[in-house]
Amino acid sequence: MQEPSLTTLFLLLLVLFALSAFFSGSETALIALNRYRLRHLAQQGHPGAVRAQRLLAHPDRLITLILLGNNFVNILITQLATYLGYRLFGNTGVAFATGLLTLALLLFAEVTPKTFAAVHSERLAYPAAYVFTPLLKLAAPLVWLVNGAAQLLLKALRVPAEHPGAMDLSRDELRTLMRESTGPLPESHREMLLGLLDLDRRTVEDIMVPRNEIVGIDLEDDWDDIVEELRNSMYTRLPVWRGSLDNILGFVHLRKLIPLLVEDELTPEALEQAIRPPLFIPEGTSLLQTLANFRRERRRVALVVDEYGDILGLVTLEDLLEEIVGEFTTDPGTYSRDIVPQDDGSYIVDGSVHVRELNRRLGWELPEAGPRTINGLILEHMEFIPSPGTSLMINGYPIEVIQATSKAVKTVRIRPRIQRRPKREHGD
Repeated sequence: MQEPSLTTLFLLLLVLFALSAFFSGSETALIALNRYRLRHLAQQGHPGAVRAQRLLAHPDRLITLILLGNNFVNILITQLATYLGYRLFGNTGVAFATGLLTLALLLFAEVTPKTFAAVHSERLAYPAAYVFTPLLKLAAPLVWLVNGAAQLLLKALRVPAEHPGAMDLSRDELRTLMRESTGPLPESHREMLLGLLDLDRRTVEDIMVPRNEIVGIDLEDDWDDIVEELRNSMYTRLPVWRGSLDNILGFVHLRKLIPLLVEDELTPEALEQAIRPPLFIPEGTSLLQTLANFRRERRRVALVVDEYGDILGLVTLEDLLEEIVGEFTTDPGTYSRDIVPQDDGSYIVDGSVHVRELNRRLGWELPEAGPRTINGLILEHMEFIPSPGTSLMINGYPIEVIQATSKAVKTVRIRPRIQRRPKREHGD
């Protein structure tokens, strides 16, 4: 029988190398696919994505098929290369072929195709899915046999064979995914999604209006003063109480009273009939649950109470939505009347401003783990109520007390963080 020509053998060797590179690269490409993009493309009807998703639904079968094909091809390469080495150089050629083959397999059938596949996974994975889909059906008995033997071995070693769902993500993992994602999603949209995910980590105390800042109607005030307050109010919903906030009656929507105010026909009885009973939310309630409460009760404002039933503050739907979309009551680049920029780069800040709000507006990093307001942060740091003119440093931010009472810090001046210079080594 005539032996095949060397040209034919070398062409066959090149074909086998190409097959080995295909098996190695396609394995990496399919595993490296972005599962969320894959699911999206499959739902859009992309043929390659549909086939790839079906294959990855059973990764053990896919990997077994690829390994069977790759090992079979590599064995043929080894045998053929050894035969070629023997034909060309005899026994010396066998040793030479073995060393050269190891380098060639590593370079052309492993490292190069797998590196390409890791970088351009979709370019290789989707065409490969067309090949592996019918190939998996043809080799199903052999794949089933190998998988069964592997399962028995894993069971003997007491290793769980079940694989967790690759699509399951915890909230923290989803936050990390959103923060590190790079793509066409605008930064503002990404911030909104992160704000939505953070609703379950924030509580109503983080955004509520403190009790001493609640503006409302006291029915025991003079009637002319009440009417004047209603006419000049900057809010659409006002709490109504009798005597003190602890005796809260509910909220009144000014839209119901405007026709009466215009006609000068508003009476105390009409005002009380327009009052809607208040919604109370316990302190410590997450913003996500608060949003659900607003939706269920069809409310836009609620009172925050402690475990004893005492009113701590007021929370509105607008404040809650600002945690998701950011400030929308002021123009971009402007500050509220509680945060006033100065010509020297410092800021005059009201003591009641929330630390988190200040950090978010100015991009600062004042500590948020403890007290929620600037006043509380200073009192915790000083452990006494400082007098005007007192200066302190918190987390690198110089703070000067401008106004203070016997009970609280009213106004402060805060300068941007001082960047510490690295210590110089001796001899520099």
